[in-house]
Amino acid sequence: MTSWSTNRFPGLLAATAIGIYLLLLLGATTALTDTTICNAWPLCGSGWTLPTSVTGYLVVGHRLAAILVGLLGTVTVIASWHSRIDQRVRTALAISGILYVIQAGIGAVVAMNGESTYLSSIHLLVGMLIFAGVIAALAWTLEIETGDPSDVPSTATSSPDHELPSETERNVTMPTNSVTRAKMTAFAYIRLMKPRLMWLLCLVAFAAMALAGTTGPGVSWEIVLATLGGGVLSIGASGTFNHVLERDVDRRMARTSDRPLATDLVPVGNAIAFGCLLTVASLGLFAWVNLLAAAFGLAAIVFYSIVYTLILKPNTVQNTVLGGFAGALPAFIGWVAVTGEIGFGGLALATVIFLWTPAHFYNLALAYKDDYERGGFPMLPVVRGETATRRHILWYLGATFLATAVLAVVDTLGATYVLGSVALGAVFLWAVIRLHYEQTESAAFRAFHASNAYLGTLLIAIIIDTLAF
Repeated sequence: MTSWSTNRFPGLLAATAIGIYLLLLLGATTALTDTTICNAWPLCGSGWTLPTSVTGYLVVGHRLAAILVGLLGTVTVIASWHSRIDQRVRTALAISGILYVIQAGIGAVVAMNGESTYLSSIHLLVGMLIFAGVIAALAWTLEIETGDPSDVPSTATSSPDHELPSETERNVTMPTNSVTRAKMTAFAYIRLMKPRLMWLLCLVAFAAMALAGTTGPGVSWEIVLATLGGGVLSIGASGTFNHVLERDVDRRMARTSDRPLATDLVPVGNAIAFGCLLTVASLGLFAWVNLLAAAFGLAAIVFYSIVYTLILKPNTVQNTVLGGFAGALPAFIGWVAVTGEIGFGGLALATVIFLWTPAHFYNLALAYKDDYERGGFPMLPVVRGETATRRHILWYLGATFLATAVLAVVDTLGATYVLGSVALGAVFLWAVIRLHYEQTESAAFRAFHASNAYLGTLLIAIIIDTLAF
C-alpha cells in the first residue's frame, strides 16, 4: 500500500477540489449581489479600476480566486500526465480542465454584461461538473492506491440472515440507597432518549428556521422554543422506541449491550409508556406551532422508529442512505414552523443533510464493522467491504459539497457560510483521505468527528449569516 507521505498527488487533487469548492460558494453568494457595480473585466470601471465598495471587492475576489484555482488546476492536470496515473483520472481531469476554460469565458461574459438567470444557472452547473470531475479523479486515485478488491466479504458472512451469536449477559446490580437508585434510573431514561443526537438535529431545525425567517414573516422566540422543544421530545420518543425494538439485538453487540433495556434496567412496558408520553408532548408542542409541523414531527417519529429500525436497518445495505430521511426531516420541521408551508430553502437544507448522512455514518460503520456483523445488520462495510465503503464516503462528501453550493444560491448566505464551509470542509476531506491510507478504527473515528464538526459549523454559519447580518 502506498503511503500518503510518499505520494503527494492525492493531496494536490484534494487542494484543487477545495479550491473549486471555494469558487462554487463564492460564485453562489456573489451571484446574489449587484455585480453591475463592477461591470468590467478583470477589475472594474475601465477594466483595471479598483472597486469602491465591499460588494465590489467580493466580486473581484471571486475573479482573482478563479485565477489562482485555475493555476492550481493546471498544475494538477500536468502532474497527472507526468505521473503513472490511471487513464480514468487523466480523462476526468482533462475534461474538468476544458470545462474550466469554458467556465472562465462564461464568467467574463457575466462580468461585462451583468447577471442573468440563464447565464448564472449555466455558470453554476459547469462549476459543479468541474468539481465532480476532480472528486471522481480523487476517488479513483485513492481506490487504486489504497483499495483491496479482495476485502469483499463472502455471502455467508455478509448476509443479514446468518446465524447470530448468543446474547451478551450484563447483570446490573441496583444500589440499595434510594437517592442513588433514583439517579441511576433517571439516567437510564435519559439514555433511552439518545441525547447525543439532539444537539445536531436541533441545530438543523434552528438553521432551517433562520433561513425561513429571511423569506417569511421573521422568527419569534416563542416559535423557536416550541419547535426545538418539540424536536427534543420527538428525538427522545424515536430513540426510546428504537431501544425497545432493538433490545434483543443490543444484547449481542458490544457497544450497545449496556443499554437500559438490554440490561433490564428499565422494564419494557415502562419504556413504551415513556415513549408514548414523549410522543404526545412532542406533537402537542408542534401542533401549537402549526399542524404541518406536527405532521412532519409524527412522520419523523414513525420513520425512525418503524421504517428505519424495523424495515431498513436489518434488511438492506442501503439502510444508511435511506435512513438519511430521518435526519433531513428536522429541516422541513424548522422551515414549516416559520412559514407554514414547504419551501425550496427547507428542501435545499434537507438535501444537504440527506447527502451528508452516509458520508458521516459510514465512518462509524467502519469503526464498528465487527459489532454490526454480530448484530446481523447489513451495513455497507459488512456486505461490500471496507474499500467500497471508503469510496462511498468520498462520493457522498463530494455530493454534500455540491448541495451546500445550491443552498447558497437558494438562500441569502454570506462570508461566514463560505469561510466556515470551506475551512471545515477541508478538514473533513483531509480526514477522509487519511482514512483511505491509515484504514484504522482511530482514523474512522477521526473522520466521523470531522463530519460532525463540518455540519455543525455549516449550520452555525447559516444562523449567523441569516440572523446577525
